[in-house]
Amino acid sequence: MKGKIISDWGKVDFRNPEHVKKWAGAFQHFMRVPDRNAQFKAAMQQFTTKGDFPTIYNDILEKFHATSDWDTGFEQIFDVRDFTGTNASGFDILDVSSGLTFAKIPIGDKVKIYKMEGSKASVTFDRYGGGLNWDRIWFDDRQFWQVEDTAIEFRNKAYSDRANNFYALIEAISSAQNLTWQGVSADTEAVRDAKTMNAAALQILTDLKDSGYGVTPNSNLIILAPLALKPRIEKALANLNQATANSIRSVSYTFRPIYALMMTSTTSYYICIPKIKAKAGYRMDLTLFNMFDPLAYADTVVGWMRYGGAIGDINQFQRCATS
Repeated sequence: MKGKIISDWGKVDFRNPEHVKKWAGAFQHFMRVPDRNAQFKAAMQQFTTKGDFPTIYNDILEKFHATSDWDTGFEQIFDVRDFTGTNASGFDILDVSSGLTFAKIPIGDKVKIYKMEGSKASVTFDRYGGGLNWDRIWFDDRQFWQVEDTAIEFRNKAYSDRANNFYALIEAISSAQNLTWQGVSADTEAVRDAKTMNAAALQILTDLKDSGYGVTPNSNLIILAPLALKPRIEKALANLNQATANSIRSVSYTFRPIYALMMTSTTSYYICIPKIKAKAGYRMDLTLFNMFDPLAYADTVVGWMRYGGAIGDINQFQRCATS
């Protein structure tokens, strides 16, 4: 059988302990690979593991399921750091200020040294897990497609849950960042949405201008919106001030939209300056632990992940109303 994860199941001998060990390692690698290779996340990279097998078994593992079946849009908003392979239990988001200024220094004088001071917020790596059973009959009857389909679904669920947790973090931002629908009743919906986007961008850039983040009037901003609002967002971004060929767009800033299916509200969206103090840390890739359960005649597989995240400055975000 030709598989999505293993190219030729016919060459895997489950009576051979070495084959079983390598099969288990292959599935573990399949679970971890989305966080180990950035190209894979874009479904552009084929994986081979020929070096792990004797020559006669070179085509047992030829390529992995190369479809990105989970949402990674939040990774464009959060500054994601890799803590795998470390002993860290979390990380800190620093809120540091120095009062730093640059000044002309007369000849012979020394540059003034400023003291750094501030506070920090600690983010812990939480543990997330789930399990499944592989019926041993699937192996006995060589129904390997059942094994692969379950493994793919399991991995998709794990990474989708992680995305959902980060979107929930954004949606939990204080109501202090709420922005009302701008414009007047005589304006079209697209015009009012464009005015709202402009007002949100101006508010964010104004709030952050003295933060030391390096924001400028030309900074790129992200629009995070539920998929249901996609036609409306695109219409606002394309709206022209006048119905003439040389008319300029109604939006005055550089926006990049990201759409998500996981947002709980379809009546609002978010505009933000990405990264900076919106931080995420991946401590443990999706890791499998398995054992045979003789009472169920099944292989019980449990997967665990550890990660954490926080938004250190809510002024990077505005929650925009649509009515």
